[in-house]
Amino acid sequence: MSNRTIHRIGLRPILGSRFQPTGFPDLGPALFERSGANSTTTDALLVESVQSMANCAERTTWDDAEAEQVSSLAGLPHVRVVTSDGEFLTSSRLEAHRLASAYVMDATVDGGTGEAWLETLFGLAKGRPQNHRRIAAAICRLDPLSLVHGVFFARGRWPWQPKIARALTCFIEADGVRQAVSGGVKKDSVDQSGSNTDTGYGMVPHQRVEFTATSITAYVAVDLDQISSYGLGAPGEELLNAIVDFQLATIFEGGLRLRTSCDLEVVDPPSSGLPSVAVAEERVGNAIASAGGLLGPITEVVWSERSVKAKK
Repeated sequence: MSNRTIHRIGLRPILGSRFQPTGFPDLGPALFERSGANSTTTDALLVESVQSMANCAERTTWDDAEAEQVSSLAGLPHVRVVTSDGEFLTSSRLEAHRLASAYVMDATVDGGTGEAWLETLFGLAKGRPQNHRRIAAAICRLDPLSLVHGVFFARGRWPWQPKIARALTCFIEADGVRQAVSGGVKKDSVDQSGSNTDTGYGMVPHQRVEFTATSITAYVAVDLDQISSYGLGAPGEELLNAIVDFQLATIFEGGLRLRTSCDLEVVDPPSSGLPSVAVAEERVGNAIASAGGLLGPITEVVWSERSVKAKK
């Protein structure tokens, strides 16, 4: 049986009882039936997906206004992508594919491409097996968040395509759900004769489908065995677990405003099993200070449209 830390955290809407769940193209809300005792079923709903919660967790590490990592994580490395003019563009904390982002792969690093730079750092060679611990150590020096949330280097030109699974899994589900149908109208104070959604003029009525639920629960699993398998030693394991605690504490203590109509709070914070933000900040600060040579500097790479055109 694998070694995991599990949290089940009760949530509720901050205002009223309605909430808007995540939606999917050509599907809409992800409704399903949950099996219960004595062959009973409950109408259930996916409120927030694993991938979306991973994005929420990573957002806790970034200050959008400053285009920098939050001060609580000072000393933690990441990859910054800038334009040829030195203007900030994105970072490994903001990209869906993290270190495997096209903006990193196609960037210029040390006179070569980001793709060639990473292939060398990972020690990838044809006819030789992957050294998983070397890859994990290299990723830790660049951005440990990719060891927490996973990264897949799907590079056809490489002899191997390294893949790190998620060590932190989190999603939100609701039980006993019912639709709450409402609507509204986009008003036009000049022309009320009709509607034209193509031009934006006229009166445009619309329907809104939200939900109520008897319970909303966030499910969290931290795979401690996977974190241990990276071979980073006790300081590395403590660092990654402290980062997880920091992200979870920041998400749930501050409330989850996932969308305009999906603003949730923890039902009973002390029973959630999570540390306070203050405790988590102290832990992660100490872990960063103790990590020593596991962490590299912040890496800046240069991306330009010219390099992408040249590649094509």
